[in-house]
Amino acid sequence: MRIVVAGAGAIGASVAYHLALAGARNVVLADRGEVAGGSTARAMGGVRQQFSSAPEVLLAQASIRFFEELGPPFFEQVGYLFLATTEPGAEELAARMSLQRALGVPVERAEAPKCVFGGDVLAAVACWSDGVAEPAATARELVRRAVEVGVEVRPNTRADQVEGDAVVIACGPWSGEAAAGYGVQLPIRPLSRQLIETDPVPGLPARLPMVVEAESGFHFRRRADRLVLAMADAVPRWGFEATVDESVLDDRLERLAHRYPATRGTRVAGSWAGLYDMTPDAHPIIGEVAPGVFAACGFSGHGFMQSPAVGKALAEEILGLEPTFDLSPYRLARFGDGATVPETVVL
Repeated sequence: MRIVVAGAGAIGASVAYHLALAGARNVVLADRGEVAGGSTARAMGGVRQQFSSAPEVLLAQASIRFFEELGPPFFEQVGYLFLATTEPGAEELAARMSLQRALGVPVERAEAPKCVFGGDVLAAVACWSDGVAEPAATARELVRRAVEVGVEVRPNTRADQVEGDAVVIACGPWSGEAAAGYGVQLPIRPLSRQLIETDPVPGLPARLPMVVEAESGFHFRRRADRLVLAMADAVPRWGFEATVDESVLDDRLERLAHRYPATRGTRVAGSWAGLYDMTPDAHPIIGEVAPGVFAACGFSGHGFMQSPAVGKALAEEILGLEPTFDLSPYRLARFGDGATVPETVVL
C-alpha cells in the first residue's frame, strides 16, 4: 500500500516517520512548498501539558517523552509558568492544576515568581517538564529520520499529484482546501497570529521558562539572547492574510516590561505572523474522514507540541495495528453529534 502524506510540517513529518517505523514500506511525504516551510516555521515552539481539557492534556503528555529524548538543541526543558493576577484567574489555575495532576502531569504551585515577574501576581503554577523547542529544526530532524527509514520526500509537489492508496491530510490551515479535493469538508478556519522578537536582552537566565499570563494570554520565551512574545489579537484576524500589525508593538513591549522588569527599554527587532488551523472546539481532527482519506489537522496552535503522539497513533490506525492511544475524542463525527468540550487555553 502506498501512503501519501500531504504536508511536510511537524505533523506530516511525524506521521510519515512513524508509518515507516511501524513497517510501511511505500510512504511519500509531499509538500507544495519546502520542508517545514509553512506554519511550523513560524511557530512559537512551546511544548506544554497544561491544558484545560483532558484530550489536549493526554496528547501533549504522550508527546513529552519524545521531546525529552530529542533534548538540546531541539528541546530545552525549562518549564511553563502560568501567572494569575486576579482571584478568578487564580481559581481557574487551581482547577486546571487539579485536572492535570489527576492525569499524571507534574504541575505544582510556584511561590517565587512575585519577586521576578511583578508584585501583582496572586498565584502561579508550573510544570517543569514542559519547555521550549525549535519547530523548524525539529521538523527537519523528523524528516531526516523518516528518510533514513525509507520515506520518500517530495518538496514542491502537491499530494494530489502523487498516486497512492491512502492519503493523510496534514496541511495545517490549508487542510480544508486539501481535503475538499478528496470530497471531504473539514470545519477548519485559518487564524492569523503574530509573534514579536526583541533585541538582545542582557543577562537572560538560561533556564527562563515560558511565562504565560493566565488572564490575558500574553506570553514570552527566551530564544538565544532575545525574547519572543505573543498575545491574541483583541479582534481575531480570520483568513489567510498573515500580515504584521505594527500598531500593537508598543503595547506588547509595555506588557513585557511590566511582567518582566529586567526588559525595560528593550526594542523590537522583528515580527512575523503565522496561521493557526482552528476547529470549532479547538481540538484537532485525527483519523479516517473518508475511505482511504485520513486527517491530522485542526490543531488550533498546538500541533507542533502534539506531533509525536499524533504521528504514532495515526500510523497505528492507518496500518491496522493495536492502538496505543485513544483517538476517539478527535473524530470528525463529533461535530455532527454536538458533543464537544472546547479547549480554552489557546495561546
